[in-house]
Amino acid sequence: MHADKRRFATIIFTALLCFQFASAHDIITTPVTWSREISRIVYAKCASCHRPKGSAFSLLTYKDARPWAVAIREATLQRQMPPWGAVKGFGDFRNDQALTPEQLELIVSWTEGGVPEGDAKDMPAVPKLAPTASSRKLPGEILLTADLRLTRAFTLDGLWPQIVPSKADIKITAELPEGRIEPLLWIQDYSVAFGHPFLLRRPLRLAAGTVIRGVPTGAKIRLLPAQAKRAAR
Repeated sequence: MHADKRRFATIIFTALLCFQFASAHDIITTPVTWSREISRIVYAKCASCHRPKGSAFSLLTYKDARPWAVAIREATLQRQMPPWGAVKGFGDFRNDQALTPEQLELIVSWTEGGVPEGDAKDMPAVPKLAPTASSRKLPGEILLTADLRLTRAFTLDGLWPQIVPSKADIKITAELPEGRIEPLLWIQDYSVAFGHPFLLRRPLRLAAGTVIRGVPTGAKIRLLPAQAKRAAR
């Protein structure tokens, strides 16, 4: 009886060793590598937060990213990361961090194909990262807490939600005096914990009399003036 128990324990121990060995030596089934494709996605879309001394753990090197491979795949497929929080196509933003379908396919192929590192010569240069966007009030900005009619002309560089009701679906537009409607920002699944500005691709001139609509009770959203855009990045 004791011999049987020892034999069973030996089998289990051996199986665990084999599992650990296999896990440490992934079978590579994809041509997608960290050095060539994935690092470029991370540098372009994730590094602003995921870096040394950033707001989240670093993903700048293969050694940093490798333990998080499965978490990266799940978070990106569920559109939890990068935490953009706006509906694409409603407004045009120069700092749009949302991943494209092609980028998502590359991440899935990499994580499910053995997470290969690739050749060091294929690595891009580490990006020069700008300081984290400042949350300080900018000269000339407007704080929206409800729909608002502008009493003066305003050149809009972007919007920065500061307070958003839980599970809010907020669609903000600008109705110009001649009746034209400009889409500004449509927020869904936005988290203030990962708060950031939505910076327009081109500054938008809003004439006096323009009405900003769609701001619900309890929300606070900053309208960033174009002349202060560098400070808002």
